[in-house]
Amino acid sequence: MPGSTPQADPPIGPIRLTQYSRGGGCACKIPAGELERLVADLTLTPSGQPLVPAGRLLVGLDTGDDAAVIEGPGGTALISTADFFGPVVDDAYDWGRIAAANALSDVYAMGGRPVLAINLLGWPRERLPMESARAVLQGGADVAAQAGCAVAGGHSIDDPEPRYGMAVTGLADPGRLLRNDQGSAGLPLSLTKPLGVGVLNARHKATGERFPHAIAEMVRLNRDAAESAVRAGVRCATDVTGFGLLGHLVKLARASRVGAVIDASAVPYLAGARQAVRDGYVSGGTRRNLEWVRPWVDFAGVDEETALLLADAQTSGGLLVAGEVPGAPVIGELVPSGGTLVKIR
Repeated sequence: MPGSTPQADPPIGPIRLTQYSRGGGCACKIPAGELERLVADLTLTPSGQPLVPAGRLLVGLDTGDDAAVIEGPGGTALISTADFFGPVVDDAYDWGRIAAANALSDVYAMGGRPVLAINLLGWPRERLPMESARAVLQGGADVAAQAGCAVAGGHSIDDPEPRYGMAVTGLADPGRLLRNDQGSAGLPLSLTKPLGVGVLNARHKATGERFPHAIAEMVRLNRDAAESAVRAGVRCATDVTGFGLLGHLVKLARASRVGAVIDASAVPYLAGARQAVRDGYVSGGTRRNLEWVRPWVDFAGVDEETALLLADAQTSGGLLVAGEVPGAPVIGELVPSGGTLVKIR
């Protein structure tokens, strides 16, 4: 019929969602350097005045933190964030769970608790069955329920590529926020999840191999780690996602005006991650991360394989905490600023 949209043939055999998206997970983030230039001065009016009255905006764009925080009613801190991406695994339900855990993580990284989320969904409805979209949404709903966070509606579009995530609102005590600009020399650095989901996801996308242990880490909430950090009096943390451990550490060190030393041998990695690097399953996002951090990082103590893992673009990674967290390895420390921003030994 003239003017009608041709219908695509339905997929044959098991649906591999990762094949319908150019990128997947947090590896598809806009590179950190480009993003910093893009958002520069967006918090100012044309006359150069702040968009938000002084004192009300507790955390904004200035330090590139994990979420925005504004003074809420009754002396509370209101946290707002959003995160979405293309499929990082082929299973629709698992992708929904991973994307939701990743979005909720930004609230935990600020020391808050998520209370309300809305879905963000893009779906190629003429290429993929709507039953798969429902499975994605169900995965997100189940993880939000585990977090005690209500999911109420959202927004969806007919999109050439599948995309899913959430916009999340959280609450926190303004005096106990976790921020990336509150680090000080002498504090240990703890990492609450192992690295390597980026290279394992790249291998999964290329070969179809499944890595249940990587999925288990990506769907694990950062709630317990955040609550432990807040109880311990920690005031500085960030989550490790698309810019890799080194990218997020560079941002934390710059914001806090300190340096950092990382003990590469103390950093935990997922089983199979090193082999994935050796076999060439490294995303473009990870390589961009490594190039972006090179001016600030001394790599003299590690080989290229380890450097790539330290820059590996994580999806729903752990928290990088300036302090000790029970059960999490200490991988380094913050040191006085001067010379190289981050040294790896």
